[in-house]
Amino acid sequence: MAWLIRNATAVYSKEHPTATDIRIADGRITALGQGLEPLPDGSETVLDARGCVIWPGLVNTHHHLFQSILKGVPAGINQDLGDWLSSVPYRFWPKITPELMYHTARLGLYELLRSGATACADHHYLYHRTTSPEMEEAVWQAAEELGIRLVLCRGSADEQGSHQGMIDHGIEPETLDQILARLEHSHRRHHQDGGNAMKKLVVAPTSLIHSSSPESLRLQARWAREQGLKMHSHLLEVTFDEVQARHKYNMSAIDYAESVGWLGSDVWFAHLVHSDAHAIQRLAATGTGIAHCPTSNCRLGSGIAPVTAMARAGVPVSMAVDGSASAESGSMLQELTMTWLIHRSVHGPEATTLEQVLDWGSRGGAELLGLHETGALAVGKAADLVLFDVDQPRFAGVHMPLMAPLMCGEPVTVRDSFVNGKPVVQDGRVAGLDAGELTRKVQEGVKALLA
Repeated sequence: MAWLIRNATAVYSKEHPTATDIRIADGRITALGQGLEPLPDGSETVLDARGCVIWPGLVNTHHHLFQSILKGVPAGINQDLGDWLSSVPYRFWPKITPELMYHTARLGLYELLRSGATACADHHYLYHRTTSPEMEEAVWQAAEELGIRLVLCRGSADEQGSHQGMIDHGIEPETLDQILARLEHSHRRHHQDGGNAMKKLVVAPTSLIHSSSPESLRLQARWAREQGLKMHSHLLEVTFDEVQARHKYNMSAIDYAESVGWLGSDVWFAHLVHSDAHAIQRLAATGTGIAHCPTSNCRLGSGIAPVTAMARAGVPVSMAVDGSASAESGSMLQELTMTWLIHRSVHGPEATTLEQVLDWGSRGGAELLGLHETGALAVGKAADLVLFDVDQPRFAGVHMPLMAPLMCGEPVTVRDSFVNGKPVVQDGRVAGLDAGELTRKVQEGVKALLA
């Protein structure tokens, strides 16, 4: 379907900063400007964007969708990462069924769409020796039904190692042969090449330091590169990563990652909170990126990742929600607002700019995920875009309406949203989803977890 979106208050486009109108055909942006007229043949659907600002769709580069039903678990509310992992995700993991995984994935994706996201990288790590393939299929299905781009970062662990959550709950890890065979299956079934893919697979061991052997990491890296796949994991979220790397391998965590083939322009890590000058230098030199998760890092008391220093050094920066069990809002917009503010509180009012943060949350994420045809509003780009309604009392006094959603933060209203030129949010409602039914299904799932 072809669209003409007209009369926006403002459009975030570096190519055409004064644009108010966007034309879409065959999933692509074909024109930006002012006063664009409908085609005379009547082939376009005209959407009046009066009172809205239009952004590129936000790109979430690290999530744990299964945690969307684990918000505010009392046992973990005041714990640090290590204890929280045992008290919350690994405590409930064995009780999550494929049906519940489907509903919780829909919930997490619903929250992302309602906060301006059009793409999600889900670090899905619910795999063990006897895992049903239906657990992973539930995530793919949920994303396909809602029309959001999904990059499934296929987690794995081939040993319990020093991973306390796996140890405490007796979770039996996969064998290396199982990991590779299951990756092969997912790659054949789902992965799409190219910068406009709706589905991508990423090789993503859950932890480099705590639950993967050096042999496994090297083999997974080699397999990923043979297939042309990206690579992802957690690293340096807490100081325990550095302590264990030096204890087990007699080198820093970043040097260990490099020694097993896990640095490069095809790699990005979540968190990297405890990156020192040496780590930042190696990340920048190799083009390794970061998924910055400020809400989760604050919630767990992990610290603040030095992304301003990373950006100055040339490290690719992107934004991420992380799991809703440690970032209860599930909102990409909140991550942008938090990022804009938190680094200014430490480094002063020039530490971050609105434009810089919005770029990290859109173009930066798209580039890291290999979605090169998205991430910006420009002619020829895929039409992934979001209309925020700023014609509301709380935004009425804002002198920079284009940046009002980021400055003012939640609550906001995504009035309409498009992925690849197809509407996924229309008039404030997520297409193809009954919010009341979803709420009931998730509430029933929570009760089952606690039974």
